[in-house]
Amino acid sequence: MNLLDELKKNNRQIPLAELLRPKTFNEYLGQSIVIKKDSALSVLINSDRLFSVIFWGPPGCGKTTLARLIADKINAVFIEHSAVTSGVKDIRETVERAEENLLYGKKTILFLDEIHRYSKTQQDALLPHVEKGTIYLIGSTTENPSFQVIPALLSRVRVIRMTPLSDENILSIVAKGLHYLKENYSNAKIQREIPEKIVNYARGDARAALNILEDLFFSAEMKDGIRILTSEKLEELAQTTLIKYSQDDHYDMASAFQKSLRGSDKDAAIYWLAKMITAGEDPRYIARRLIVCASEDIGNEDPNALNVAMNAYQAAELLGMPEARIPLAQAVEYVACAPKSNRAICAIDEAIADILGGKNYSPPMHLRDSHYKDAGKYGFGIGYVYTHENPEYKQQFMPDELKDKKYFK
Repeated sequence: MNLLDELKKNNRQIPLAELLRPKTFNEYLGQSIVIKKDSALSVLINSDRLFSVIFWGPPGCGKTTLARLIADKINAVFIEHSAVTSGVKDIRETVERAEENLLYGKKTILFLDEIHRYSKTQQDALLPHVEKGTIYLIGSTTENPSFQVIPALLSRVRVIRMTPLSDENILSIVAKGLHYLKENYSNAKIQREIPEKIVNYARGDARAALNILEDLFFSAEMKDGIRILTSEKLEELAQTTLIKYSQDDHYDMASAFQKSLRGSDKDAAIYWLAKMITAGEDPRYIARRLIVCASEDIGNEDPNALNVAMNAYQAAELLGMPEARIPLAQAVEYVACAPKSNRAICAIDEAIADILGGKNYSPPMHLRDSHYKDAGKYGFGIGYVYTHENPEYKQQFMPDELKDKKYFK
């Protein structure tokens, strides 16, 4: 290590979350289903077998830590890259190192953080080396791999879904962090409700919990050499905490929102509306969900619901945020409380399915266009009765093959 690197190392402030990262499986909290004794992952690791895997889960749930623990357990060389800063050149260099490691009987794990940010070309570059076993890939992602990872690579790895840490896990981590800070810096008094509040702000994210605790500790007022950690200071710090809202959240919140509207639960719908608004969702996108629901789930049981939803869209476009929240909330209440019918969507989807399934028929001769000179020669339009002049006359509008079909139930 040269002098410049040594200076950087000595002057670097290591975050509390990194200092307290678990070093053994016994210290690792959460993901009990993934690492329990008889899980597929545990059995393979304990038998010194390895496979390529993608850990998919929210921030701070232990993806990176688990990858490092696996490497330690099987005594593999661990090479870590971020998909944000690395590329094909780094993959090539890693493969060269892995091939050298194989000469000495050592396995190589390439840990690729935020693998969803890799382009198709970069993911393609991984394929032959993963397939041959030159490297074992452990990717981590907060986004659904089914949408972000190319099928060829996805077929060569296992995907393990990881979940946010439980409140109990976060409380244990906060207690451990507070103990470390007291032992290494100064004593502290902490208001009783603070750990629970940190749990609420962290939402299952261990890193976020420790970051909040660390900021609170070092920003706290000192009295007689003791830091005083207060709820007021915590709330002041937490106001700047960004609400987590990934691409998965975008679709999940929209799904919950529309299903709450469909289920006529106006309180749940307003909550999901608030969640999307506070996360910075485009109000026009929210309004489009209302428009869809007004037709798909209400239809002609209350045709005015579509007008309300359309007006909410126009109001959101005209006003922008934060004022747009008001007409959106107004529309949410109306749409949620309106009587429901899905006849329109069921009818059109059944008709489309019939056509795509081979029931693709031409109109009866009397319904075909007759507004040109030679139409009569072909029998087009002959026998058609103008409905307004003969409203009682019954004529067939369906193709002959579907004359008794009913789409609106």
